[in-house]
Amino acid sequence: MKHFLRADRLSEYLAVAILLGSVAGCGASSVEEKSEAPVAAPVNIVSGDISTDYESPVQLPGTLVDQLGFKTDSDKMVIFKGTDLEGDFFVKNLDTGDVVYTGQVQSYGRSGDEEYCAARFTEFKEPGRYCIYTDTLGESYSFTIKEDLYDELLSSACKRYYINRCGTSLSEENAGKNAHSACHTAMAHLKEDSQTELDVTGGWHMDSQGDRDAALGSRIAEELLIAYELNPESYTDDSGIPESGNGVPDILDEIRYEVDWLLKMQDPKTGGEYGAALTTGSEDEDVFARPVVVTPVSMEATISFASMMARFSYFYQKYDPSYATTCLRAADKAFTCFLNNQKAEDSSGTFKAAAQLYRATGSDTYVEVLDSFFAGKDFMDKFHEDENIFLGAVTYISTSQPVDMERCSVIMKALMKEAEDIAKESSEEVFKVAEPENPGDFEKMLDDMRCLSITNHIIYNHEYTTIIENHAHYMLGMNPEAVNYLTDDTERTYADAGRSGVMHDPQQDALLILMLGGVK
Repeated sequence: MKHFLRADRLSEYLAVAILLGSVAGCGASSVEEKSEAPVAAPVNIVSGDISTDYESPVQLPGTLVDQLGFKTDSDKMVIFKGTDLEGDFFVKNLDTGDVVYTGQVQSYGRSGDEEYCAARFTEFKEPGRYCIYTDTLGESYSFTIKEDLYDELLSSACKRYYINRCGTSLSEENAGKNAHSACHTAMAHLKEDSQTELDVTGGWHMDSQGDRDAALGSRIAEELLIAYELNPESYTDDSGIPESGNGVPDILDEIRYEVDWLLKMQDPKTGGEYGAALTTGSEDEDVFARPVVVTPVSMEATISFASMMARFSYFYQKYDPSYATTCLRAADKAFTCFLNNQKAEDSSGTFKAAAQLYRATGSDTYVEVLDSFFAGKDFMDKFHEDENIFLGAVTYISTSQPVDMERCSVIMKALMKEAEDIAKESSEEVFKVAEPENPGDFEKMLDDMRCLSITNHIIYNHEYTTIIENHAHYMLGMNPEAVNYLTDDTERTYADAGRSGVMHDPQQDALLILMLGGVK
């Protein structure tokens, strides 16, 4: 069941929005994150008297495709380098060697200093393994056409969090080459008081040092909860983690593992959330056996914790009401702690947390905080600039609690305008995405896809689904460098290019999961 916006309320919002104007269609952490991906590009060595102290230039194909492939009924596009192509392009079945489709170049454009041609073969839907070639440019990398194209990719992205679990052993059956015995199981010590011991076992490692960060962990868990909220049917109970088969979607089981740790990181006296659990000791020591120190209570971690725990309790009520209530009480205690130490307006995170707590409880206490932010003259500017305001506002229009209808209509109109701008910008580019300024930096792109996914969930538009898929195609190899940034098992991946894979960044991985959930 989808929870983001009730249909009856949506129609009321749209009616008011139309009266207000025409409604447009959709169109960091305290712990340094370190990639576990290989960083060295391959070097080709030749024999003889010729010097081998150089890296051989990589010969990239002039025909660019998504190296994973395309769903059978989805839009299918290929990009060609240059604009002097003549004649046809051909789709070849790699298992039979037969040409199974012939098409023509349809459009031209420029990206940076390069010129490109584009073509589509959407009507070709036969499952199989293929490549595309032209007489001028030769063959592309291989790709697949099949209906369940993204199932394994989404499962792999979700399983990164299981692989990053701390404080428990990972079996070869579930973790493969990442299997290991339980780590960081000893009592930790407060950084500011080494005599105080704390049990902070559990949670997710956030970097190669085995550090765990409460604010970052809360934000990631909240992104995963949004992914589940938008498309619950995309997340199964059989992904191959210890909890699989328990009747709870595995994505919620994984979030609960982090929630268990975050509860341990809450100061029982004040309700504040300790900032991080950091490994210490010599680099010569096994990272899994190093001592752990807990940093002082952080207000950023406290308000992030309050927001996520309230959201988690809202969706976990149907599976474990008692545990969900414990989480909601912890969220309220953290929220109170924050307000006892800082003013509400000191952090936009207060607005998001108040929205989550209001949706879960309906208490007027949180309405007062929400109203104080709504009253700001720059609120709508912040809606477009601050993700805490954006996500809090979306939660506000999603609740079944009493809300201000005119305020909701303004938010709806702004949300649709944001999606329209993203769609328009993407449609005008050669690769049908707003390309990142730096290759491999997908932070803005993934944020944009979160906005588009949310809007597409509220008011479905096939065009938006296509745009989201185009962004997946870009990350999977249909980009100027022909690099697959998501998986490591195709012909040219992030490892070959000396880059980091998106799944190695826990925060970007969560946004990727959100994006893929809508196109699976």
